[in-house]
Amino acid sequence: MGKISMTTPLVEMDGDEMTRIIWKMIKDDLILPYVDLKADYYDLGLVNRDATDDQVTLDAAEATKKYGVAVKCATITPNRARMQEYKLKKLYKSPNATIRAHLDGTVFRGPILVDGIEPYVRTWKKPIMLARHAYGDIYKNSEIKIGGPGKAELVYTEADTGIEHRQLIHDFSGPGIVQGIHNTDASITNFARTCFNYALAQKMDLWFSTKDTISKTYDGNFKEIFQDLYDSEYREKFEKAGITYFYTLIDDAVARVIRSEGGFVWALKNYDGDVMSDMMATAFGSLAMMTSTLVSPTGAYEYEAAHGTVQRHYYKYLNGEKESTNSVATIFAWTGALNKRGELDGNAALQHFAKTLERATLDTIAAGKMTGDLAAITTLSHVEKLDSEEFILAIRDTLDRELAE
Repeated sequence: MGKISMTTPLVEMDGDEMTRIIWKMIKDDLILPYVDLKADYYDLGLVNRDATDDQVTLDAAEATKKYGVAVKCATITPNRARMQEYKLKKLYKSPNATIRAHLDGTVFRGPILVDGIEPYVRTWKKPIMLARHAYGDIYKNSEIKIGGPGKAELVYTEADTGIEHRQLIHDFSGPGIVQGIHNTDASITNFARTCFNYALAQKMDLWFSTKDTISKTYDGNFKEIFQDLYDSEYREKFEKAGITYFYTLIDDAVARVIRSEGGFVWALKNYDGDVMSDMMATAFGSLAMMTSTLVSPTGAYEYEAAHGTVQRHYYKYLNGEKESTNSVATIFAWTGALNKRGELDGNAALQHFAKTLERATLDTIAAGKMTGDLAAITTLSHVEKLDSEEFILAIRDTLDRELAE
């Protein structure tokens, strides 16, 4: 059987630590034997980001705009301990935040459901897709540590008239901290539009929640833009599709989510989405079973796993110890990108391969062959716990069999 050809490259962004090791295993064992891969490669490992002063991250984001499809490995966002460990020139920003801001995209995260791994919330029967606004808030903030008594103000100066608008934040009597965050109507509108379009494409209800009773201007602006766009452009489309748009306060939404059976898209601001996506992933079974897709308003897609670089397993790997790292979300990042590339290029063979690899991955787990994190929570009675490489090779055996069939 010849390899499947590709006409247009996808953007490949390599990463850090244990996920970088798994990335190579997946390519060598599950992708390259079957696909004549065309990839525009960027090394987003922390060492190379430091060597290029993080220009490689912007180059990768620009390439994603050009080619429309990217797949990304997990990367390190350094803190001061990491800065010392890797001897970095400076504390670099999150690569994900940089790419999101460059594409002005929305992050959609959803669980990978498989037989034998039951959600911790017993009412959940269907996936909950979490849509995270990928611009602004604390990820583009300005912060000042206050050393002593003084006045902190919010100041806006009109560009055309020079008129200043001032508002007192706090009159400090001693040391403290102050933070400034922002957003733009253009980005919020793009976020809302992408969420409405995604819900229509998936035929799922859309929920949106903020805290506009407390943040009457900032969060209130989000609520108004969503509602105005729904009323002017999407109400009729939603009614025709038999789905609904629903707004509520975020604390009420959390309670409703826990009582629901799932099956909807939940849109959230940047920080809220960051926190809730990890909660959602764990509640559905494992953070390693959560996909993450960045969708730009212009139709560019970037696929990655929702989890990090699995630092603890990486140190075990460096010491020559056996580790059992779940690679499912990273595999699904590759299949998502390959499927989208095939869809955009009219490459049915590539789409078929991507779907078959997803099915083979889930069938391997359903047959009782899985990594340690899943073996600890599965309801299956006969389980074989595999290390990272053994699990990927088990998937390859299943893939070969299902491709032959």
